[in-house]
Amino acid sequence: MKKIGVLTSGGDAPGMNAAVRAVVRAGCENGLKVVGIKRGYNGLMYGDFYEMNLRSVSNIINRGGTILYSARSPEFKTEEGMQKAIDVCKSEGIDGVVVIGGDGSFRGARDLSLRGIPCVGIPGTIDNDIACCDYTIGYDTAMNTVMEMVDRLRDTTESHDRCSVVEVMGRRAGYIALNAGIACGATTILIPEVEFDFERDVIDRMRRTQQTGKRHFIIIVAEGIGGVSEMAKKIEEVTGIESRATILGHVQRGGCPTVRDRVVGSLMGCKAVELLKQGIGNRVVAMRKDEIVDFDIFEALNMSKSIDLELYRLAHEISI
Repeated sequence: MKKIGVLTSGGDAPGMNAAVRAVVRAGCENGLKVVGIKRGYNGLMYGDFYEMNLRSVSNIINRGGTILYSARSPEFKTEEGMQKAIDVCKSEGIDGVVVIGGDGSFRGARDLSLRGIPCVGIPGTIDNDIACCDYTIGYDTAMNTVMEMVDRLRDTTESHDRCSVVEVMGRRAGYIALNAGIACGATTILIPEVEFDFERDVIDRMRRTQQTGKRHFIIIVAEGIGGVSEMAKKIEEVTGIESRATILGHVQRGGCPTVRDRVVGSLMGCKAVELLKQGIGNRVVAMRKDEIVDFDIFEALNMSKSIDLELYRLAHEISI
């Protein structure tokens, strides 16, 4: 292994730059040439990359987003697109690729590995929904962003005795909603993993807390539940409490990464280079029980992950 590439794919996440930095510097220190591949698999297919060195990644560990940019690539999923990427790797002498992204990105890494281009995946997604991994790059920063935004929103909610129904990211996973909801003292948290009854879990809880003197309310709703505008209207109709819906949206993806995301991204980047240096591909780097480990990509993609239902129960027990 003499030359490796690194790319970021799918949704951006704070801490991706820390991982890129670690890959480049660990690679250089181990005698490897490292090329940065721009715009994910699109860049791999069309040779949109440049050679990186120790100074190429100076002063990026504190930056959100990804200096390599990201893009979704339907073409890469085709056999023709895959062959383009393989041909580029061979013509440019790229012996292995580090892929930073989510499940979809890992499927591309798996397919390349099966065709002779060793790849190692690093989990970068704010949703924390990679099954093999307890923690994904970007998750901590996103939760802290939600907490800060809801804390600000609470000021006006409390001033006007309102109810704020806040949608946070998490189309298929409620990790951000659950943990940020606890941190913000939400009256109710709605997540895709748990069925809910609007009357019981929203209206009745609000009425119960009213009886103890509460006058303002925060409802946290995961993106996968949706319908926050309709919820706010219904809450106001049923309870008479002025209600507003807020969708935090992509602000949750941005911002300066936290210490945790910088450190975990750095450790995962070093681990990926270590594997490729040994000629090992078709792996996903992961954090399990605060240790950096790795899994076969096939195994990783077939694993399942479930939310902590006891944490969900406790969240509502202490939010009355």
